[in-house]
Amino acid sequence: MRLTFLGKDSKPDESPTLYATDQDTYIIQGWIVTDPEILDKLDVPEGEEIVEVPPASSTTWSTMASQVA
Repeated sequence: MRLTFLGKDSKPDESPTLYATDQDTYIIQGWIVTDPEILDKLDVPEGEEIVEVPPASSTTWSTMASQVA
């Protein structure tokens, strides 16, 4: 899989990062959610993880993702 760095929403202790793949998907780097109370509310299939990112990232990522669209 080839990755293309699209951008990073950097703040102190906050560095979610977005990559595009050569498979027409995205990879998001964020904080892995380990809180059992949250995970119990979700149906997470084997092989998947839940990550958390700050709210401003979604707008930033839309802009970054449009670079490869």
